[in-house]
Amino acid sequence: MKQLEVQIMGQSYLLGCPDGGDSRLLEAVERVDTAMCKIRDGGKVRARDRIAVLAALNLAFDLADRGTTAPQAPAPAHSRSLQSEAANDQPPADNDVLLTSLLERLDVALGEDGRLI
Repeated sequence: MKQLEVQIMGQSYLLGCPDGGDSRLLEAVERVDTAMCKIRDGGKVRARDRIAVLAALNLAFDLADRGTTAPQAPAPAHSRSLQSEAANDQPPADNDVLLTSLLERLDVALGEDGRLI
């Protein structure tokens, strides 16, 4: 496994990447960077962590709307625990349950002032 240095919203990240996965990882980085910059440029949210959560939710809803699961890009080390808890091989019928569970966990993590929904 090799490492790639990427930029997301102007900040550098060193990500692990399996051999041959460069293009998929770079496409995922581009999607995340675009989503985060769009939220930041909207002017209503300034905290980087909240921007990241909202961008992740937007991307998850986009995937759910398509009714498919996208190929999984390698996750940074700090997000692997969340990824391992949310089984990536869930059948499409379980997407609503998985998404509801994720939203509840995000609400708890952000506290009362960070309610997303």
